[in-house]
Amino acid sequence: MPRTAWLVLPLVCACQFVVILDASIVNVALPSIRRDLGFTPTGLAWVVDAYLLTLAGFMLLGGRAADLAGRRRLLAGGVLLFALASLAAGLAPTAGVLVAARAVQGLGAALLAPATLAVINTAFTAGAARARAFGAWSAAGGVGGMAGALAGGALTTALSWRWVFLVNVPIGAALVAAAFAALPGDRPGRRERLDVLGAVTGTAGLAALIYGVMRGHGGTVAAGLGLLAVFAVVEWRVAAAPMLPLRLLARRGPAAADAMLLLFGAAAIGLWYFSSLLLQNVLGYSALRAGLGQTPAAVLFVVVAHWAAVLLPRLGPRVLVLCGSVCLTAGFAWLSRAGTGYLAGVLGPTLLVAAGIGLVFPTLMAAATAGVPEGDAGTAGGLASTASQAGSSIGLALLATVGGFDRVFVAAAGIGVVLAVASTLLPRRENAGAGVGGGSGDASAGLQPRRVA
Repeated sequence: MPRTAWLVLPLVCACQFVVILDASIVNVALPSIRRDLGFTPTGLAWVVDAYLLTLAGFMLLGGRAADLAGRRRLLAGGVLLFALASLAAGLAPTAGVLVAARAVQGLGAALLAPATLAVINTAFTAGAARARAFGAWSAAGGVGGMAGALAGGALTTALSWRWVFLVNVPIGAALVAAAFAALPGDRPGRRERLDVLGAVTGTAGLAALIYGVMRGHGGTVAAGLGLLAVFAVVEWRVAAAPMLPLRLLARRGPAAADAMLLLFGAAAIGLWYFSSLLLQNVLGYSALRAGLGQTPAAVLFVVVAHWAAVLLPRLGPRVLVLCGSVCLTAGFAWLSRAGTGYLAGVLGPTLLVAAGIGLVFPTLMAAATAGVPEGDAGTAGGLASTASQAGSSIGLALLATVGGFDRVFVAAAGIGVVLAVASTLLPRRENAGAGVGGGSGDASAGLQPRRVA
């Protein structure tokens, strides 16, 4: 084992933490940003949307680029771009500059996020090791989401909203240094050319679809679906080296996991976003107090994600996703009947939902990338990340139209039922923890990465 191997898992976890943190840390700072830069109410939403749209739209492209150019190169390049965009956002003199910087931040995150999954999938090949790595990676995202509101409130209050972005600069510099220290040099990239037509139609289609659903623009939704249809034809019939190789969709387990991640993202946002609104709009909590109110659920998510990682090689993905889906369904159903008090009507159901998320998310991410050839690890990670992120964005927009917290949570419970039924499509135990090439690995191997391409 290389002497720097112990850095690999902390590195990918730190990268995932930063990606999720930046999706939430800015929310508390929005009123200050609006006052200082003169945003209109509709324009202010772009501070959030610009990041989320480029993040979701470019992740599949980022995953394919990691396979062609190398994981270390894409991870370090993504972090560097993210940090530079954060510097531009923190120093932005106008609203337009800030929105543009946020879009570039999302692009940087879209390059590095699939690269972290590719590193896990190729570095941790033993069953137990790979499951624990995915558990730690998932938990890091949970901590990032939990820390977002608290860190955003603290930085905005103590210093300025600009430090919500500027704090990423030293963090990014440290992560770039860690990437070059922990990951070996990339071997020469594959001799395939990037599928430019597929990249353009796929990225534009995803962005248009998500934006259209978020804004309720039917024409934009139709344009997005049309572009995705063209993308499918290009990948199936035209591209010599497709950006999304159809062989990744031919295996039932990973394909089912990707589809379930789309649904899961829609359900998970029901907890983190709508329970925050419930605390603020119904119980009268401040944004910071609402963040503290969600902290027990976030902590439980981290703990359960670790347990799921330990249990995955023993029980397999089907059992864990089924149990997690039952928790999601019961928790959201309970939350739909919540009373006016935090302890009586909010804490219990959010803990139950968080336990379900902790069981489902790392399990589906592991199942979506299990047994993928090493040369497709980045693309598989990009596809799984895209499904989860697109599900969150589309789910947020659709759930917001349902009307009333009780109906929102009933709809989320319904998604939990669908996930429970769909869990039968996942494998029972065979290859449950398999990494690259589908090997079962040795459960006693621990977190011992191998050389990463």
